Amino acid sequence: MKKDYWDVSDEQIIEKTGKPLSHWKRVLDKLGAATMKSTSIVEHLQNEHGVQRYWARTLTTWYSKRPGD
Repeated sequence: MKKDYWDVSDEQIIEKTGKPLSHWKRVLDKLGAATMKSTSIVEHLQNEHGVQRYWARTLTTWYSKRPGD
């Protein structure tokens, strides 16, 4: 079965963004990402945090699909 692109590990995210998933969850929680359009979240991650587009999209999708917490 093909792994979903948003099913990423801390190691992958740290390598690409310099921060772990827990950091990005806090950023997105503070932003209010749960109620925002994904394109706005991606733009925020790119413009305010310097995240490359692919990884901004990956984090946005990861955030919306993570198991309930």
